[in-house]
Amino acid sequence: MSKKIIALMLSVVMSAALSACGNVSAEEHTPTAQEVARNMGIGLNLGNTMEAYSASNCEKITYEWIPVVGDNTPRDYETCWGAVETTQEVIDGIKSEGFNTVRIPVFWGNMMENDGTYTINPDYIARVKEIVDYCQNDGLYTVINIHHFDEFIIRRNSTEECSKIFTHLWTQIAEYFKDYPYTLVFEGYNEYLGGNQFDANGNLAELPKKDAYKMTNTLNQAFVDAVRATGGNNGERVLIVSGYWTNIDNTTSPEFVMPTDTVSDRLMVSVHYVDNMMYWINKIGGEGWIKYTDSQIDLLDKAFLSKNIPVFMGETSVNYPASNFDGNAVHKTSSECVEIVLDKLTDKGIVPVIWDTNDNFYSRTEYRIKSDADREVIRKISKKVNNK
Repeated sequence: MSKKIIALMLSVVMSAALSACGNVSAEEHTPTAQEVARNMGIGLNLGNTMEAYSASNCEKITYEWIPVVGDNTPRDYETCWGAVETTQEVIDGIKSEGFNTVRIPVFWGNMMENDGTYTINPDYIARVKEIVDYCQNDGLYTVINIHHFDEFIIRRNSTEECSKIFTHLWTQIAEYFKDYPYTLVFEGYNEYLGGNQFDANGNLAELPKKDAYKMTNTLNQAFVDAVRATGGNNGERVLIVSGYWTNIDNTTSPEFVMPTDTVSDRLMVSVHYVDNMMYWINKIGGEGWIKYTDSQIDLLDKAFLSKNIPVFMGETSVNYPASNFDGNAVHKTSSECVEIVLDKLTDKGIVPVIWDTNDNFYSRTEYRIKSDADREVIRKISKKVNNK
């Protein structure tokens, strides 16, 4: 028998063995964070929906637990901030308008017993699953996080206790979804890492920067460790770690440390609102707004993008009221400014996810972007991103 024939036979045997072990199937490829970021396109938040809760007096220490809403069903909470019930048609419309990612903020404390165990209610997580499934049916990347409930926990517990609680919460969430495909992405928290805590007098007090960064880094590590420990697809699923208050200046500081991971290239970092300061000082559309936006993107580039760490802009503005524009604005309409921001973010490979609530930018009853001008912007940017 010739050496060539022997080599060919060995190659066939080795290929069959590797395929049986699941090591060569293209379908079982585990995407890197960079690959996921490239495919996420433009995203839309399902805002004021699954993260809604009874929030009256929530910033007071007397707010000891989560009040019951209505008949204490998942849909009571889903609609308590004005959202309509989420349906497959709502998600189908999001897909058809050019979005490729849906972020589902979730307040996991709703319907939870106040018994100190932080056990997620099975009916509540089942409703989250239904919405995740709507997104997965449409081939959308789907992001779920801990949203607002992180505020409740952080305000009332030490960093060490928070780490234990969040480990327990993420273990439950990750275990429930561990067999889902890699198009499901977990984001640790929302905006409250490093946030204020109640002092001895029951007042919310700002932490020293050193302690705030310690909290941020510790809780991000707890999130990654908890998810990885559940196994299944979670062993290599892409995870999004949250910035310190998701503020770009704070998060790009050397004091912010990305968690260690058991796998390489499976982490993104989340920040919010690239032009936030310009919005609040009413300078949208001016030359200063352009320069500020560019400078914030430059910070993200140096801290993360240049190190092959993708940036997930988990919340991005799409409605700029006339009152927030610069008196000398060069760019004078909301749609024009949205296009500029989305262009700048996507040109750098940053994943922009529009913050939206019911009947604001996208109509959840008509299943379309409300403004034709905004609609054209999203389709244009989506086409650009998808053709890269």
